[in-house]
Amino acid sequence: MRISSREIQLVGLNSMLEQQDKLSKTQQQVASGNRVLTPSDDPVATTQILKLQQAVDTTQRYQDNAGAARDRLGLEESVLQGVTNSLQRVRELVVKANDGVHTDETRSYIAAEIRQRLDELLGLANTKDGNGDYLFAGGKGATVPFACSSGSYQYYGDQSERFIQIGSGRQVADGDSGADVFGLIRTGNGTFVTDASGTNTGTGVIDAGTVNGGFVPSPPNGYMITIGAGSTYTVTDSNANVVTGPTGYVSGDPIEFNGARVTITGTPSAGDTFSVSSSGYQNVFETLDKLATALETPASSPVGKAQLENALTQGLSNIDQSMTNVLVVRSSVGTRLNAIDSQQTVNDDERLQTKDVLSSLQDLDYADAVTRLNLQMAGLDAAQKAYMKVQGLSMFNYLSM
Repeated sequence: MRISSREIQLVGLNSMLEQQDKLSKTQQQVASGNRVLTPSDDPVATTQILKLQQAVDTTQRYQDNAGAARDRLGLEESVLQGVTNSLQRVRELVVKANDGVHTDETRSYIAAEIRQRLDELLGLANTKDGNGDYLFAGGKGATVPFACSSGSYQYYGDQSERFIQIGSGRQVADGDSGADVFGLIRTGNGTFVTDASGTNTGTGVIDAGTVNGGFVPSPPNGYMITIGAGSTYTVTDSNANVVTGPTGYVSGDPIEFNGARVTITGTPSAGDTFSVSSSGYQNVFETLDKLATALETPASSPVGKAQLENALTQGLSNIDQSMTNVLVVRSSVGTRLNAIDSQQTVNDDERLQTKDVLSSLQDLDYADAVTRLNLQMAGLDAAQKAYMKVQGLSMFNYLSM
């Protein structure tokens, strides 16, 4: 069989190129640390690697989301702590103002501080997060949630919650709406609210009352306790039907009817009335504003002092409801922070396990690769030397001998 010199050269050249290609691939593997460089290297492993890498990236996004939610809820917790401190101070001021020794002038000083606390609360309710969104605006992050308009405090956000995915099957709300925190707060004792008529001429003061069993409401106006002649009282419902009485009135004795228990102290006049109706909703700003207004109103006469005490008693119960509501929200925030911590631990474990499997498919065995690299370098060197020897062969070498 006749083999031409050109064919011999091509065989030698192809051999060197093949060795160079193998060497180049091994060098890339060593440099990158990856066993699979292209899908053709291992099609089955490549498919698994892509799926696992996607799982790692998704878990990382969950971790990023969890971190963002944690930061926002941490800020909310800090703000709610400030709200609690302000409300606690207002409560102390109301108790102090209701001790019976203050004058109109000293009560005006207390009212001034309450208004300062009111401004402080309004500022806390309009706090922005790290992204510049209002913390308590619900889904309307760019809208100032609370503002005073014509003497009334209005909420301009919405009641939606922003849920963030922190795990494959877990979402968490990263905040609370201002309506839930500051707005939708039950008045009175949370079930019913008591009040004294502004036209009363006696010194009767009604407390916030307690629920005795199951309270039976009487819409739309609730119940009316009317003081009659001869120190008696009668309780009627919204339809003027007598619920109880006439019964002898004794200051401090409980008055019980349809699941409500209230106490009236002092000396009310005949014709004075006190109401007991189902609790409504009032935002915390209006509660503080009404307290400040009551303290700013002169109350030097016995009747005026009784009206002031009724207003402060009602305001104090509303403050307690506000503080309870904030405590409930703070508890919810704490629960969500714990859930985030738990989910982040799960995410870390999942990511670690996925990376271990990914490493077994993708990472290079350096000992094997370096050994292969040395062998391929030796092979390339041998192929180059053989090519040099072979390309020098010619028939004329033998004819000249």
